[in-house]
Parts: sequence; structure tokens; C-alpha cells
Amino acid sequence: MYHKINFFKFKKLIPIAIIFLAANQAHAEGLMANYSVSSQVNETITGNITDQEGSPIEGATVKVVETGATTTTDASGNYSISANIGQTLSISYDGYANQIVKISSTSVSVKLQSKKDATSIEEVTLVGYGSQKKSDLTGAVSQLKAENFKEGMNISVDNLMQGKIAGVRIVQSSGEPGAGVNVSIRGIGSIRSGSTPLFVVDGVPLSNDAVSAQSPNVGLGNAQAKNPLNFLNTNDIESITVLKDASAAAIYGARGSNGVVLVTTKRGKKGEPMFTYDTYLGFSSVIKKLDLMTADEYRSAGINKLYDHGGNTDWQDEIYRNAVSSNHSVSFSKATETGNYFASLSHMDQDGIVLNSGFKRTTARLNAEESFFDNKRLKVKVNLTASDIKETGVPNGGNAGSDGQLIIHALMANPTRSVYDENGNFTNFNMNAHYNPLYLLSVYNDKTNTFRVLGNTEATLRILPGLHYKFNLGIDKTMSERNTTMYPNLTDRTPKGMYVQANLDSYNVLLEHYLTYDFNLNKHNFSLLGGFSYQKFKSTGTYFGVRDIAAQGAGIAPEINPGYSGTAFVPGAGYAQENELQSYFGRVNYNFDKKYLLTASLRADGSTRFGKNNKYGYFPSVAVGWTVSNENFLSDSQFINELKLRGSWGQTGNQEVPNKITQASSSLTQAAGYYLYDNLNLINGVSINRTVNPDLKWEVVEQTNIGADFSLFKNKLYGSLEYYHKTTKDPILNIPSSPLSPTSTVWRNVDAQIVNKGFEFSLGSEIIKNENFTWSFDVNGATVNNVVKDLPVSAIYSGEVSGPGLSGVTANIYRNGYEAGSFYMYNYLGVDANGKYIYEDLNTDGRIDQNDRKIFEGAIPNFTFGVNSYMKYKKLDFAFSFIGQTGGYLVNNTALDLNINNLASDRNVLNDFYSSGANFTNQPQLSSLYLEKSDFIRLNNVRLGYTFDMNQLKFLRSINLYVSAQNLFTITNYSGYDPLVDTNKQVGGNQSLGIDYTTYPSAKTFILGATVKF
Repeated sequence: MYHKINFFKFKKLIPIAIIFLAANQAHAEGLMANYSVSSQVNETITGNITDQEGSPIEGATVKVVETGATTTTDASGNYSISANIGQTLSISYDGYANQIVKISSTSVSVKLQSKKDATSIEEVTLVGYGSQKKSDLTGAVSQLKAENFKEGMNISVDNLMQGKIAGVRIVQSSGEPGAGVNVSIRGIGSIRSGSTPLFVVDGVPLSNDAVSAQSPNVGLGNAQAKNPLNFLNTNDIESITVLKDASAAAIYGARGSNGVVLVTTKRGKKGEPMFTYDTYLGFSSVIKKLDLMTADEYRSAGINKLYDHGGNTDWQDEIYRNAVSSNHSVSFSKATETGNYFASLSHMDQDGIVLNSGFKRTTARLNAEESFFDNKRLKVKVNLTASDIKETGVPNGGNAGSDGQLIIHALMANPTRSVYDENGNFTNFNMNAHYNPLYLLSVYNDKTNTFRVLGNTEATLRILPGLHYKFNLGIDKTMSERNTTMYPNLTDRTPKGMYVQANLDSYNVLLEHYLTYDFNLNKHNFSLLGGFSYQKFKSTGTYFGVRDIAAQGAGIAPEINPGYSGTAFVPGAGYAQENELQSYFGRVNYNFDKKYLLTASLRADGSTRFGKNNKYGYFPSVAVGWTVSNENFLSDSQFINELKLRGSWGQTGNQEVPNKITQASSSLTQAAGYYLYDNLNLINGVSINRTVNPDLKWEVVEQTNIGADFSLFKNKLYGSLEYYHKTTKDPILNIPSSPLSPTSTVWRNVDAQIVNKGFEFSLGSEIIKNENFTWSFDVNGATVNNVVKDLPVSAIYSGEVSGPGLSGVTANIYRNGYEAGSFYMYNYLGVDANGKYIYEDLNTDGRIDQNDRKIFEGAIPNFTFGVNSYMKYKKLDFAFSFIGQTGGYLVNNTALDLNINNLASDRNVLNDFYSSGANFTNQPQLSSLYLEKSDFIRLNNVRLGYTFDMNQLKFLRSINLYVSAQNLFTITNYSGYDPLVDTNKQVGGNQSLGIDYTTYPSAKTFILGATVKF
């Protein structure tokens, strides 16, 4: 049973409303310029509105300031309005700075300047539960807009951020289409509760739990978890905002410890209705091949003649393919005087670079907003998206051991073997724990279908000028079914076959009420927020399995009729999880004279995940800012255009722990049984499985941030600098219990700390900007220093490696004074005269054993960076981006499985191991031989496009044709497929970091695309 939280009663908001209404709002008198009445008859004023490159702006608003007369520009940027010579025009358009022009003739043409290009402090940025002008921000907030998302083939939101925001690191768990990624903001802050930020889509916070059915282990390991964000069509995204420091994220309280990512989808814009068609065709191939011995090299190595099977096969070429992907997306947008509308439909079909793998997604979206009553008093907004995803997987589980993955079988396969025998059948290797990878693919079938609907309705009512009540109701519903079949086969992995069906049904409902009140008292400006949030999460799963099934091709496939053959071995098992989160939150934003800024917030979160003595946690924050450039002594500066200094402190929480861990758990077992009666029948006894802990509470992250935002040399150089110090306190661990406890371990908060600190910078420049040519360039970078302190146990281990004879060996260690997840292994020194491996004898006792393991630097890079450039010459545009990192390490578990000992057992090996002079009889050991630097620099994206204006056609506005490439090249000394990877090899729920085990490789992709606007 879980602890039920009482539902919120709306009457609790009445005191907040009374406080807001009692505030004295000053009604400042506006200064109106006096104009003499002219006897001149109104003229017809015409003109053309363009951007700084000369491209026409459709839908720009042209207003006569003195009379209020308004019109909008057409598709060619032209307008016509009635006004007098000497009056004033105001021209505005979303994303561009407003421009005021005196009418001196009957023809007035204007070039608008992009707010982004001008680094305008008036630009509006999203924050939690609202938005603020950039000039009023006091926290560490970064925002990306749709124009930043043009390059490449991006399946999910997290891919769009890669290399664009300082301090945000995106690491793939697998290169498989739709696979999960690890997103970390400002380092790793938890041992077992994850480091994934909170994602909020159009105001609905998402759960980080899996939303697709899990893969069963049919002898080949469990597949990596899919990306819960891959249901969104990236063409629908208008902006992504990252709240990095505690001041910005504390308004989300118990889920903001790893940062918050706000995703906003597109809406209709003013002007003529817009119909857009986006399409591309992509061609992908494996990013690189590993340097294995070829058939000729294998034969010439003088290995056992019995291991020469007469063939010549590159097994990497056999399982990898040139994959084709396509995407089609249509959208319609329109805005009226009272509302706006956006609708889209898309279909993506991506083949994986490994045979039989693929990802198909169909999405539909409808966003609508309409206003009602006097002067738009009531605004109602609806966001709705639905996606249907079909995925085909391959047998490549991360926990499969040394012999249970497709890719490791391909890499180990003897190159002198053939794919097919003389009869045209797959060659049988006739070896335990080693199989023909193409045969393995042929007897394995894994299909997942996931349907997800995310929607919310938001109503905003203006009660009084400046006072608004908002209501938000959101629903996130997912249904997923996974059918996994291993047909009867000739291997020793489930030889009689197995079929498992897994189903997942998850439900997330959100209910929020909040009030906002904006007012000013002369130079004192206030914005107040107060509200309540209730969110309920429920997930249920069912699964059943059948083994000893019919042969492939005989009868009906198990996924269609699982009762056709076989014996049930999982008869209708299932589970259910439910938890609730109830929250109260408030925030005050204050600025004086647009110079001195203050932000303070507090959130109280109550969760059913925690013990009855700590149901609620409280998360405060405070931040101050000084806009130095608004001071009189800088008003005439030609060097400093904008300068703001800011500092913040706050606390956030992490509630990502298993459900029910605070409650006792017991079961009836024979092991605890006793003989109660004289008939000697054993009566089951009660076994205690989990010790109750009513005092368990949130992990708390306390963060201090000092930053500066600036724009120099007439906005030619702009950017921000940050210093942060982030400390995780009260981490939740499952540690040994005290004596006489009913269980050996207990879930507890411990007095340990995980500290992350470092610097971040973002710098940008409009290097060239004129009528025909524009070149903008920006670079960002971040450092991080991570250390574990005050851990009450000597060490925590994780990162179980795979390899022959290495069962139970771990690579990661959490120990005081060292980086989280540092590496722990033997120190490899080389080979002796006989080719035997030499390891350092740390305790000098004359033998090598577990006491000689050494702690090495960990996986967290101490510096990450991104470089982005955009150039436009007339109608030609060119963009590229680089990403990179330094200071981190990876355990190349793939190389460990391809050790020199393979040559003694009819398997292949990396060329480097053979050429090292190592003896074939060396047994594999986890050592620094397999520890490699993960430093790299990568050309992440490059794009070349050309826009054809179609103004002569009334129905067609423009066509943009482009070519693009992703992962074009990577400069690195890492010998594996990709240095930007992290396989989940956790132990006991403790995070593993920096292990690469035969991960599905990344791909380099070339794209041909077009965007057509009607």
C-alpha cells in the first residue's frame, strides 16, 4: 500500500488571492506626445519590410502610432496604410526588434533586425511556470530556438541540444535508432538515482520512467531502454530552454536536482496561413570499423591449422549495412486577432545500420489557442500530440555476458569461416558460446509497438489588470507491447526456443492552479506567482512466456497465436506501481529601475515515494542581479552595450528512487518454515525482504551560481560566463543494516556528499553582417570537477564488465576523495620476454591478486565544448557544428572480449593485441590495458542549402533545398567504435559510468532534404 496524499481544495488559494488583491498597484500616467491637428489629407503610405538580409517578412505588423491604424505585410513583405506625412510608424514582428520610423514620404521601407542577432535584452525567455525578459533573468538559463535545429537527422529532443549549450552533455547508450541517451547537466550528482534532468513539454512534466515495454532475456541479455522522448516530432519544436542552476530549477523542487529542460512546440504566427512540407532522404553507414585480423592475416599468424576453415569473410560487413531513412512532415499554421492554430502530421522510417533493426514513427499534433470575452479576458490553450512507434530490435543486450550479443559474435568470428556452407545453409560453427552472427539474427525476432498521447489544456483568466489565474490539466498516456521470439536453434542459448510478450501501460495526470500578479510602483516592478500542483503516476505491466515452441516457419508465428505450441513458463505475471506528488510553490520577481534584480522562490513537495516522517520536502532559492549597463556611468559607453552580473543560491531535490522502498516487505517461504504439527508437514514461514524506514527523504542538491551576461562592441561580441558549485547531500543508498536488523541491507539517506564545480562560457559574434552576406559564430565550453566525500562505507562498486572468466568483476568504484565512478583495476605495465602480461604489484607481496587493484581517473570529462557557425550569402546558407571533450576515460569492454586468448580458441582478435607480442595463452583480466582516453573532436553536423523565392507563383512561397551530413569525421585515439558512449552496466542499482561493451555503433549520415512553404 502507498500513502495517499489528500487532494488539493481550491479554497486554499483564496488567502493567496487576497494578498495579491490587497497590494497597492500604482497607475502610472503614460506620457503622450502632443501633435498639432493637421489639415493635410491622409496619404496612402506604402513600403516593404525585410530582414537584414533583404528577405521579405510576411505578417509583420505596421501601426500608425498617432491613430492606431494597423495593417500587416503580405508574402512579399509589402504593406499599404493610411497616414500623414510627419506621423510615426511602428513595425513589429515576432523574433525581431520593434522599429519606430518617422514618415517623411509616401514610401517607407524598413529592414528589421533579429533579436537574436542584436542579442536584445528585451527577448523573452521561458522559465518555470512563465516567462521573463532576458534582461530580468537572474538564474543560469539557456534557450535554443527552431533556427538552431536545422542541421541533421534528429529523432529526439536531446539530440537537438548536443553541442549547443554549455554544461549539457549528451551521451548515447546505443546507436540503435530510437535508443536511449544519457543527458547530464553540470556533472554527475547521484550514485543510484540517475542524472537525467526533468523534461517539461508544453507545461507537462514527464516521468523519466521507461514508456516502452522492456526486452526479456531469452539468453542474449536485455536490450537497452528506449528513449522516452523519441515520441516527439522534432519539426514541431519551437524552443528548448535549459534551467541549469538551482535558482532557475527550484520552482520544480523535488525533481529539479539534475536541471530542467522546457520544450515548447510551435504555434501559429500572424500573417497569411502557412502550409509547410518538410522531407528528407538519409543514407547511413557505420561510423568506423574495428581493426580486426583479416583472413589472410589470421592464416599467416601461424595459428592452429584446424582454425583455418578456408573462407574469407569480413563479418562486420556482413552485419552492418548502408541504411536508408526517410521523413515526411506537413504542417499548417495560422493566427487570427484572437488566437492561433498549428497542426502537423509526420512519418519517419529509419533503417538501422545493423541488419533487421529499424524505427518507424507516425506523429500527429494539434496546438490551438483562442481568446474570449472582453479584450481577451479568457485565453484557452490546447496542446495535443499522438505518436505510434514501431521498432525492430536485434539481440544485443548490455548484460548478456561475454557470449550473448550479436555484435561480439561478429567481431570474434574467425575470418576464415564462411557465412554459408556448401548447401547454402548458414555455417554452423559447432561451438558453445560462439555462433554464426547471421544465423543468430535469422532465429531472433523482436518487435515493439508503442502508442503515446500527450496533451494538456491551459486556461488563463485575467481577473484584474495584472492579476491572472491559470489552470493546467495534462495527461500523458502510453501503451506498449513487445513481442520477442527466439526460435528453436542450434546454439546453446535457448535451443528449444522461447516467446515472451511484455505489455506496459503508463498513465500520468497533472492538475495545476496558480495565480500571477504583475504590478509596478513607480520604478519598483513586481511579478508574483503562487500555486498548487498535483501529479499522479501509474504504470502496470503484464507478461507471459512460452518455451519449447514450434520451429521457425512451422505453423503460426507465436506473436500472432502464442497458444499454437509450447509450454507456458511465465503464466500471466504482472505488476503495478503508483505514486503521487503534491506541491505548493511561490516565486517573487522584483526589479528596481531595470537595474537591480531579485528572484526568490520556494516549493514544498509531498511524495508517496518517501517515509511517513518525511513526506514533504522544502526547496528554497534566491538570486540577485545588477544590470550594470543601465547605470548612468555606462550610458554612453561605446565598448559595453549590455552587462549584467548575477548570483544565486538554491536547493533542489531528487526523488528518482524505487517505489515502496520505505515500507516493509515480507513473504512466505519454505526456507523460513517450521514443523507445526505432528504429521511433519512443513509450514511456510515469514521471511522479511525489506526493512521499513519511515525517515527516508529526498536527496538534496544545493547549488551556488555566479554569472555575467554581456554584449560588447555594438553587439559584435556577446555571451555569458558562469561559475557553479553543486553539492548533493543525503544521497539514498541501499547499505548494510545495523546488527539485529531483519534484513542485511536497508534503504537510507547517508551523510555523504557528491560535489560538482566548474566554469561555463558561451561566446558569440556577428563576424560579418551586410545586405548580401552574414556570418555568425559561437562557441561554448564547460569544465567540471567531481569528487565524493564523507561516504560512510569504504567503497561502493558498480560497472560489471563482461568477458570470459570475469563474472562479477566490476570496473567502477565510489570512494571518498575520488571522482564518482572512478575506475578500479590492475595497472597494466606491458609484456615480458615470454609475452606474459605484467601488472603492478601495489603491495609488493610478490603476487598479483585483488589487493593490487588501483584507482584510475573516471569517465566524466573535465572539459566539454561545442562550436557552431552559420553563414548566408544571398539565398545560399551554410552551417556546421563541432563537439568535443577532454579529460575522460572509457573501459573498452569490447576490446576485453577480443583479448589475445581468442587466438587459442578459434576466434578473432584486434590487430593491436596480436602485434603487441602477447602470448595466446594469456587469460583476460580487467586492467588498464583496456582503459582508454575518450578525448575527441567531431564534425557533428554540416549543412548547405539554397532558397528559391517563388513570389511569382501565388500558391508557392519558397523552396529550400539542402544537403546535410552528421558525424562526418571524428578525431580521437579511442580504438572503439565511438568515444561518446556509455553502456548501462549498473550493479545493484548503482550507476555505472564509462563502459563500452559492444554497443550498437553510431552512424555517419548523409541527407538530401527540402522544405517547401505554401
